[in-house]
Amino acid sequence: MSKIHDSSYKFLFSNPELVRDLIMGFIPDDWLHSLDYSTLEKVPGSYISEDFKQREDDIVWRVKVGGAWVYLYLLLEFQSSVDKYMALRMMVYIGLLYQDLIKRKEVLADGRLPPILPIVLYNGKQRWTSVTDVAELIPVVPGLVEQFKPRLKYLLIDENTYSDTELASLRNAHEIT
Repeated sequence: MSKIHDSSYKFLFSNPELVRDLIMGFIPDDWLHSLDYSTLEKVPGSYISEDFKQREDDIVWRVKVGGAWVYLYLLLEFQSSVDKYMALRMMVYIGLLYQDLIKRKEVLADGRLPPILPIVLYNGKQRWTSVTDVAELIPVVPGLVEQFKPRLKYLLIDENTYSDTELASLRNAHEIT
């Protein structure tokens, strides 16, 4: 059943208008809201890792920032069940995406990596209980080692935290067209 949900979400969010609506309706951020979503482009989300294993993200988009191709990559992951290690999965997906961008020579003009907004869209029945920062999966360590713990957060959009009234009040593609 989760594969059917996953395929449905991948199909829906292959539409740039729905990606824009997700950001505009569920992420309260003026800077994100100011971007030109008519420039949204879907990019490959399938990578071969260093050990030659196939890895696949759900959906990856990029959008122009400031009229130039200074990419903000939107990494969308669809979840219908709680995954204790989702923060680690997202860290791996981001690492693989960055490796792929380097390999394809799609880094910024100054050689830095483009920003990525990792989003987990959760539609499962039980409450989401997993941490949203990989650092929280690792115990606190005294001294120097603590400074080198990996830190990476993802943005969780938990559909079940919204009431039907709240969802109905959000702008969507039907209202815009």
